[in-house]
Amino acid sequence: MAQKQKRLVFMGTPDFARIILEYVLNWSGGDVVAVYTQPDRPCGRGRNIRCSPVKELSEEKGIELQQPENFKQDSEVKKLSSYQPDFLLVAAYGLILPQKVLDIPREMPLNVHASLLPKYRGAAPIQRAIMNGEVVTGISIMRMTRGLDSGPVLLQRAMGIDINDTAGKLHDDLAHMGGRMLVESLESLQKGTVALMEQNENLVSYAPKLSKEEGRINWHLPSKDIHNLVRGLNPWPGSFFDWTKPDGQVVKLQIYPGKVGPDKPEDIVPGTVMGVRDGFLEIAALDKVYLTPRVKPGSSREMDAKSFECGFLSKC
Repeated sequence: MAQKQKRLVFMGTPDFARIILEYVLNWSGGDVVAVYTQPDRPCGRGRNIRCSPVKELSEEKGIELQQPENFKQDSEVKKLSSYQPDFLLVAAYGLILPQKVLDIPREMPLNVHASLLPKYRGAAPIQRAIMNGEVVTGISIMRMTRGLDSGPVLLQRAMGIDINDTAGKLHDDLAHMGGRMLVESLESLQKGTVALMEQNENLVSYAPKLSKEEGRINWHLPSKDIHNLVRGLNPWPGSFFDWTKPDGQVVKLQIYPGKVGPDKPEDIVPGTVMGVRDGFLEIAALDKVYLTPRVKPGSSREMDAKSFECGFLSKC
């Protein structure tokens, strides 16, 4: 006899969650009966109202959509309960769920987290892993509990971090991995072959939300640390420093992921913009020269190193 289709409610907001939702929608063992995502909010310089990537996908697929501010109202809890979900599937929803919500699914609330838990619990595990120079991260599928990413793990798988990976590139790779692993977990649960593994509280670390100011570069740090910062904060919020132009004006100079170059000349002060070498702008760090292919000076457009040299260093 064929197994009954599972009733699934999916909760997520950014592109990471949208990619995972696509895998869930393609799973033959269940039906997504509702999608929850954060309310539409103003975004960017124009503060235009934008909807989330998860909302865009759910509307495209014609799935019932809910966007509550929270679950403090009993009416929202009852509405969620009315879907009678077997599983609550959560990925980067952006809201801490109360116990009365976690108790709703008949079988289990599951969460997709982009780290090897218990490391990097919290909002920015991908970016923090790169910023800290980690060479391995991964995906954890866990049963949700009231604590922050503290539930027992059903499935965990590692992924290497290349020295040139940015947060944006790793984000996409992990999202696809997470989607595949979530479906794999659902299938294992159907077969009854899943063992839950409690997290080791002695190994817990946290990955708090990012701020724009964290992108400010301290050029008195080793160049490898600067490389980790720049790629960990790309594409958002980006990395920058206050650069003094030849005419004495100070502008915010945003730089993009590049590579560590040769040793810094002893007579050059860290933070000095030295010039262009092989298509890269050279900036002195503590020990070596950091090479960045593109920059964005102040309110000017993003440009390559050669254009910057011509327009701002008058060397062309």
